[in-house]
Amino acid sequence: MPHVKTGWAYAFAATALLILALGAASVVTAVRSAASPVQSLSEQVGTQVAQILHPTPTIRPDPVAIVREVRALARLETIQYTVERVITAETGQGPFGFLFGDRLLLVAHGMVIAGVDLEQLQPGDIEFDDLGRVYVSLPEPEVFVATLDNDKSYIYDRDTGLLTRGNVQLESEARRAAEAAIRETAVEDGILEQARVNAESYLYGLLRTLGYTDVLFSPAPPKVHPAATPIPTPTPVPTP
Repeated sequence: MPHVKTGWAYAFAATALLILALGAASVVTAVRSAASPVQSLSEQVGTQVAQILHPTPTIRPDPVAIVREVRALARLETIQYTVERVITAETGQGPFGFLFGDRLLLVAHGMVIAGVDLEQLQPGDIEFDDLGRVYVSLPEPEVFVATLDNDKSYIYDRDTGLLTRGNVQLESEARRAAEAAIRETAVEDGILEQARVNAESYLYGLLRTLGYTDVLFSPAPPKVHPAATPIPTPTPVPTP
């Protein structure tokens, strides 16, 4: 009989533990279910606070546009450079630079386009002779565009002093300096000379396609060659 009572005691204890475990699981599930709306509400509040502290800028262009000038262009763009430069801009880098200094590194990615402005051609800059040859004196090549690619340019590092928030104009000045440096790099690398060569190559093929036997280029305004005649100037027709 003592063994039977002991068995019943173990069975009763096991049943009680099972009931307690099920009850605890139910309580945990209920707590989690109750906490889920609270967590969701907390995330929503956090998102709203982030939107208040870091709002998305709203851009509204003025519907009124004023066109200041319209000018016809005859630019022959013959070459494009892509240049990347690292620009260092700094201010207040004296003995108290750790307090009032400001320094940044700008990785500048830009584009330079050069070519020849055919609008500058004068009637005497193109001549023909009886043998079907053309003598051309092109204007000096020039840089048409030297600009930054804002999508690819970025501030790599910025270090400000302990007692300053930095110079608000420093990045703008660094970007202006970057445009000048990108232009200078392209010019030093020979972009103008290559623009002239490409312009001559293009015009040579174009004029040969028009039926001329040869095309000769001169860096200066060409002199009158033997058996050469200038381009005839059209006679104005009087308006009735």
